[in-house]
Amino acid sequence: MEKTWNNKAWFMVLPVLVLVAFSAVIPLMTVVNYSVQDTFGNNEFFWAGTDWYVDVLTSDRFWDALTRNLIFSAIILAIEIPLGIIIALNMPKKGLGVPVCLVLMALPLLIPWNVVGTIWQVFGRVDIGLLGHTLEMLGVNYNYVQNPIDAWVTLIVMDVWHWTSLVVLLCYAGLVSIPDAYYQAAKIDGASRWSVFRYIQLPKMKRVLLIAFLLRFMDSFMIYTEPFVVTGGGPGNSTTFLSIDLVKMAIGQFDLGPAAALSIIYFLIILLLSWIFYTVMTTSDAQS
Repeated sequence: MEKTWNNKAWFMVLPVLVLVAFSAVIPLMTVVNYSVQDTFGNNEFFWAGTDWYVDVLTSDRFWDALTRNLIFSAIILAIEIPLGIIIALNMPKKGLGVPVCLVLMALPLLIPWNVVGTIWQVFGRVDIGLLGHTLEMLGVNYNYVQNPIDAWVTLIVMDVWHWTSLVVLLCYAGLVSIPDAYYQAAKIDGASRWSVFRYIQLPKMKRVLLIAFLLRFMDSFMIYTEPFVVTGGGPGNSTTFLSIDLVKMAIGQFDLGPAAALSIIYFLIILLLSWIFYTVMTTSDAQS
């Protein structure tokens, strides 16, 4: 018997498609339009072709900001993924401790980005901040406003505090979904804790780790609010990531053409790297 397909479900998806078109596709096309034109105001535009793209890709300003983004994302992933796995492995699986730990883990995720930046901006100040004042009393020369290394450390610790919980919750969801039969078989075989993690828990967490990896990479690579509030891209340009540089170019300097070209390049870089990560991790998962 030939199977008939019911396409009525597409009518339920149609409102979402319309919403996405207005909130994403149309603004994206507007940015593309700006990226190939120049304007001197009064809604008068002049064709520029790929000139803005060439200017962006040949500027040291772009490559310096891109390097900072890649370094920051690499550090964040190297810290948050292993730390999230370790915390999830040590969380209780039964009893009253489960909801308590889950609520505590979810609390940092409920705080808006601008509030997180404000919290750490005050927290790290030497005059009134608990962290900055304590480090000064201990004889540590800490000043994230003047020292680029201190600024980087502050942003990294802030991001780890804010977003490690997401990795923990995803890993914990993967761990609790593992049937008890696997652990019972490992116990009968006398497997060590490392063997249980290596051959049972880690393979079962691969899919949630892929989600955690992609989410944390995209979010860390697009970070804007927290460093803008805490350091403003300084000291100097030491924490000026692509997002901050883009806003400075578009709003501060009102260079709409270069800013539009930079935003398109920025978008394509994120899309390409996310696709590479996804392809590599899913390929290794299929081979295993």
